[in-house]
Formats: sequence, C-alpha cells, structure tokens
Amino acid sequence: MEDSMDQVAAYMPLLINAAKAVVVLVIGWMLAGFLSRVVRKRIVSQPQIDDTIGGFAASIVRWLVLLVTFIAVLQLFGIQATSLVAVLGAGTLAIGLALQGTLSDVAAGVMLIIFRPYKIGQFVDIGGTSGTVKDLNIFVTELVTPDNVQIIMPNGQAWGTVVTNYSAHDTRRLDLTFGIDYGDDADKAIQIILDVANADERVHKDPEPWVRVTNLGDSSVDLGVRLWCDAGDYWELKFHMLKSVKEAFDAGGVSIPYPHSVEIQKTG
Repeated sequence: MEDSMDQVAAYMPLLINAAKAVVVLVIGWMLAGFLSRVVRKRIVSQPQIDDTIGGFAASIVRWLVLLVTFIAVLQLFGIQATSLVAVLGAGTLAIGLALQGTLSDVAAGVMLIIFRPYKIGQFVDIGGTSGTVKDLNIFVTELVTPDNVQIIMPNGQAWGTVVTNYSAHDTRRLDLTFGIDYGDDADKAIQIILDVANADERVHKDPEPWVRVTNLGDSSVDLGVRLWCDAGDYWELKFHMLKSVKEAFDAGGVSIPYPHSVEIQKTG
C-alpha cells in the first residue's frame, strides 16, 4: 500500500504539470484566436489599409501566440527555452530540409503582401485556378469559386505561377463577335449593334463603342464588337448584349446564319 502511495506521489508533479499544460494550451488557443480577430478587425476598420494586410497580420499574431504557448508548455515540463533553442540550432539543417516547403510558403506569403498581385475580394486566375480571393495568410491563399467551392492554395505555388487579376482595374473591355449572312447589309447590322450598345448606360462613351467587320467566315460575315464598361458590370452587360442584339437583328431583318455544310456525291 505504501509503495502504491509512493508511486502516486512520485507521479503527482507530472500529473499536475500535465493538467497545467492542458489549461495553458486551451487558454493559448483561445487567446490566439481572440487576438487575431481583434487585429484583423482593427486593421480592416481603417479605410487606408488594405484588407489583405489585415488577414496576413492576424495570421502572424495567431501563430506567434501559439508559439509562445508551446514554449510555455515545454517549460512546465522542465524544458527551458534556452535548451529548446540549442536543440533547434543543432538540428537547423534537418528542420530546414523537413520544412522547406512550409518556409517557402511563408516567404512567398511575405512577397505576396509586399507586391500584392491580388487582394481580398478580387477575382483572379492563379495558375489555371479561378476564384475570388477570400483570405491570404502566412501559409496559404484561400479562393472561392463562382459555384461556392473552397480552394486552398499554398503561397509558394501562388507566387511561383502566372496570376491573372480580373479585378485589378476599375474598367474592362468587353469583346463580342456577331455573325451575319453574306446577303445582309453589314452597315445596317453595325448600326443596330451600336444602337443597342449606346442605349445601355453601362457602356462607356469614352472610349466609344467600336464595331467593325473583322472576318469573312465560311458561312458568315463576322462583326467584332469592343465595349468598355465598369469591371463589376462586365458579365451582366455581356449577357444583355447577346440577347438584345439577337432580338434587334430579328426585328431589323438581319439573319444570323447557321453553319453550312456541302455534301458532294460522286456518280460513276
């Protein structure tokens, strides 16, 4: 009985430290989340500071708090911070090789914040993956596709590929092509397209709408259209132009030809 009590007494400090470690971990985790939210909210509330910086700064604060928590837990078990630094220093090469991908993502995240090829809320294409930027932290970039699918991309991959930013500028050019029959009046068709474009307030007057014959196809005369609009109006204007020009062509007697095929039969 005394031996059992002695064993329990021997393990009691370890059990107490383990309980303390759990408490410290829980408090540290909650504090990291709280402080990161506060930092993000404070930065985002400043109109002169970009939202992307808020998310990145909040991520750094969160991981720093978790690092301090981890060191505090180690000290509860008698592992001093100086000893930990010495161990890490001795294993720098091994740790660097093991975490080179993660460290590369952190470095890439810093570069993304400095050069800012994209910001939170912008619609981008990163290496063939398209979506709206929802978050950028020290490790990953989070995208949301138009059909609400989440995509997590490592910062190293985002920094090392081609980025197409569709929201970088306030205006965009809408390019369309309409085909008309060879027997139709091209000038009349051009005027119809211009009338439809000029009637829409979303189409900018400067640069003015541009419509020209751009190609003589196998079964149609192709009319190229170039319109400038606000970036936010791009898609709705495109859908409207396609429908309205079709209806205007029908009303004006201009036909959109079907593709033609010629069948040749050889008789002996």
